[in-house]
Amino acid sequence: MSERSLRNDDDEIRPSGRRPVYDWFIGLFSDEPETRAELLELLRDAADRQLVDTSALNIMYGAIGMSDMQARDIMIPRSQLRFVHESDSLDAILDVVIQSQHSRFPVVGESLDDIRGILHAKDLLRLLQHEDRSDFDIKDHMRQATAIPESKRLNVLLEEFRAKRNHMAVVIDEYGQVSGVVTIEDVLEQIVGEIEDEHDIDDAGGIKPMKDGGFVVKAETTVEDFNEYFDTDFADDEFDTIGGMVLRALGHLPQRGEEVTVGNFEFRVLNADSRRLRLLRVRTVTA
Repeated sequence: MSERSLRNDDDEIRPSGRRPVYDWFIGLFSDEPETRAELLELLRDAADRQLVDTSALNIMYGAIGMSDMQARDIMIPRSQLRFVHESDSLDAILDVVIQSQHSRFPVVGESLDDIRGILHAKDLLRLLQHEDRSDFDIKDHMRQATAIPESKRLNVLLEEFRAKRNHMAVVIDEYGQVSGVVTIEDVLEQIVGEIEDEHDIDDAGGIKPMKDGGFVVKAETTVEDFNEYFDTDFADDEFDTIGGMVLRALGHLPQRGEEVTVGNFEFRVLNADSRRLRLLRVRTVTA
């Protein structure tokens, strides 16, 4: 959309070269965009005029693009699900919770397609105060599972999450089988970008050791910093970051949970979206 369509000939141009915000909004309502392309052009124009900052622009882009996305596009796939069995003991369930560091888990019966409910890890906390856990029954603690089709649009799903105060949905394929799960965090990240969680890394090096002997590494960590930390000698002439090295090894932009071994290290994708790799779980492997 041209600048002429956004202002009248007698608009005052300030010495700074920028028009006031209200003038821009007047132009917006006098010539409303009729297509998505025109809307995006209008937003870019606003950013060029410094009426909208980059962060706000990215959020608006994400919100607009989300309406074209479906649950299948962002779900955690079936092969990567962490779940608990309805027949598991409390100790076995706690082991899964601690190892995965997740907060919600599908509870399954005889098979993964037999979803009985959703378990919130926080609901188990009060049980840890009691030495006698012999009467533990997971049915007393799991919540009803919400099932959605793979084709559920994310903007609709987000509204359903909000209305029902639900944070996880089980994704079902056309044959009625479980194909994955999607969380409200997965949806929101399509709008605002990565939402930092328990895997956050605050140190400048981008590498955080874990209690199990593994490491969580930001994909943007440079190969040079990785080499210095682990005393390795990965080449950095083809790519600058450890994420670039992993992408090269995989040959594609991966989904969460995918793994690849490079040298003596196994890399597992903890966080990635449709645009880039964000966070990796790293552990050493023996030859």
